[in-house]
Amino acid sequence: MQSLATSLALVVCSFLIGAIPWGYIAGKIGGVDLRTIGSGSTGATNVLRTLGAKASATVFILDFLKGLVPVLIAKRLGLDPEWQAAVAVATVAGHCWSPFIQFKGGKGMATGAGAVLGLIPEAIVVVPVVLITIWLTRLVSLGSLLAVFLATAVAIVAAASARVDWSSVVATAVIAAIIVFRHRENIDRLRKGTERRLGERVAV
Repeated sequence: MQSLATSLALVVCSFLIGAIPWGYIAGKIGGVDLRTIGSGSTGATNVLRTLGAKASATVFILDFLKGLVPVLIAKRLGLDPEWQAAVAVATVAGHCWSPFIQFKGGKGMATGAGAVLGLIPEAIVVVPVVLITIWLTRLVSLGSLLAVFLATAVAIVAAASARVDWSSVVATAVIAAIIVFRHRENIDRLRKGTERRLGERVAV
């Protein structure tokens, strides 16, 4: 168990780590501002559509790690489960509303995946279902939305069987809500049948 000051400091640091805008940085290296192109997101999917697969994969891994590593550090330091959950949510909030780029950011999927897997390793079972969904439909947004609902269900089952603390369920649900909120335009396009599919490039 760590002190309150240590726990609070790690939550703040986790927010700032989550706020590192790797997609924005990749865009700047490539000579573009992702906030003004495509979906306006700085996440890996918009990077894929504007800069290609290599840049997208790099951004996805970095965004995933900035969700995973702070949670693992919180566990390593022995923070209470509630604080571990707060760290997980903070990384996603930082990613979605980065103070380094005028509180813009990504949609939270890669960072959220890292944070949730850090809290609940059993959530790895969601990955193949999501990958198959994206492969069949070529709709990344649909796969992302499916992932958050499945991850929340896995979290509830894990907590009910006492494998994780219920605070992890709350954190997963909050992260899911953030991701759904950030995908609200995608949801509207999915309903209209106009959502962009994987492989469609955006003119730079």
